[in-house]
Formats: sequence, C-alpha cells, structure tokens
Amino acid sequence: MDLQQQIQTMSFTIQNILEDTPVSIYLYGSITMDDFQYGWSDIDMLCLTDYSISQEQAHRLVGLRQELVEQYRDPVYLLFEGGLLSLESLLNGTPDTVVYWGTNSQRITDRYNFNSFSRYELKTTGVLTAGKDIRNIIMMPTNADIKRAGQFVYETVRKHAVKTSESLYSCGWMLDIARCIYTLRTGSIITKTKAGEWALEQQLCPVPETLKKVLLVRKDPLKYKDDPRFKVWASSLGNDVQRFADVLEQELDKANAC
Repeated sequence: MDLQQQIQTMSFTIQNILEDTPVSIYLYGSITMDDFQYGWSDIDMLCLTDYSISQEQAHRLVGLRQELVEQYRDPVYLLFEGGLLSLESLLNGTPDTVVYWGTNSQRITDRYNFNSFSRYELKTTGVLTAGKDIRNIIMMPTNADIKRAGQFVYETVRKHAVKTSESLYSCGWMLDIARCIYTLRTGSIITKTKAGEWALEQQLCPVPETLKKVLLVRKDPLKYKDDPRFKVWASSLGNDVQRFADVLEQELDKANAC
C-alpha cells in the first residue's frame, strides 16, 4: 500500500501549523521496516520542535488527524500515532506542551514516554520526512534501557493479557513477547513478523501452532479481522500468551543475572 501522499500531506500540514518553529518529523517502526500491514499496523511518527509548542498550536494539532480524514475522506490519517513535542522535552524529560496521538484517543499533555524500543528504531531505521536530521544528538538506548523496556512489556502482558479480546491486537501479545526475547538475546530489534518467525525457528514458543496462526493473521489481517471464528479464537488466547510470557520471564532472569 503506497502511503506517500498521506505522509507528505501530514508532514506539510504539521509544518504549516507550527509556522516558524523549526521541526524534524520522523517515521519509524513497521512503516520504515517493511512490516506495515494495513488493518493492523499504525504509522509511527515523531515530531520534534526547536521551541515549545504553543497552546494554540497544540489545540490545532490534537485534532489534526480527524480534520484530515474529513477533508480528504481518507481514514488512513487516523493511523498516524506518536508524539509532537520539543526536542528538549524528549531529551531531558522536562514537562512541556506535548500533543499525543494514540490508537483510540488524542490529548494535550506535558510529557511523552518514548520507550527504548522506539528509540532504537528511530536511530537505526527511522526516516526523516521534514526538517533537519537531529538523530545524532539522541542517545541510543543502553543494554540496561533495553532490559527495563523488556521488563515493562513482561509486566504489561502479565497484567493485561490474562484474558484476551476478539481484536486483532490479541495476536500482538505473542509477537511482542517474541520480539522482546529476540532483543534480549541479540541486543538488536527486528520487526514483529520476523521476531515471530525467529521464535518458531528457535523453538522458543511452547505453543507453536498458536504462533503460526498469529503470523498468518499478521500477514493478512483484513482476511481475519471480521471473521466470527477468528474472534472466538482471539478471545481464547490468554493462556497461550501467558505460557509464552513464562519464556520471556526466563530470558529476563538470565539477562538480569549478567
């Protein structure tokens, strides 16, 4: 799916709203790693400004996705997710005006959690769509940062994936676990699809048939999204997700022992 027109339109409109404030706009994640799957994936974006975003600008930006959907009659604009904030706030974690675009909501806040996995992707495979490339002053996450990010994923899975829903994203828990294990073992990050395939090759998943089906869904989400049989299956994944999380727990124990 060619998304260049939507990407250009989004970048251009953001620049217009921010007017004379120098910006650097990046894409990262599945869209730049050749793993974007329409119907499942979002378009990860990070917009960094030289100066703080004004309240007026923030109020224009927070609803921009919906505005572009209405203007162009194109729902793709809702897939853009991420943060728009000053470079200083990102680097130092200082409170500032931040516009956050999430999967189901958007808001103006004062901080943005740019996790270590996203930071790694930005540094290694991110693509600049507007402005000056300033990634040289953004630090690569350390091994300790990666371990903490893996621990956060583990704790999230234990808390929120005991029971799963009928959504495609129930499959995502399995791929998130696979990618965390890969990263803990190798120190690098690959796509969710490749991580799932790697976990199967390495025979790491205690429920390989489930992971195989998850990969089928990942590669053709629109085929399964509204299938009643898929929804029943997706809502029953909790036990399998937790069994795979047991493997992640062991990997974290090994990593923390080093």
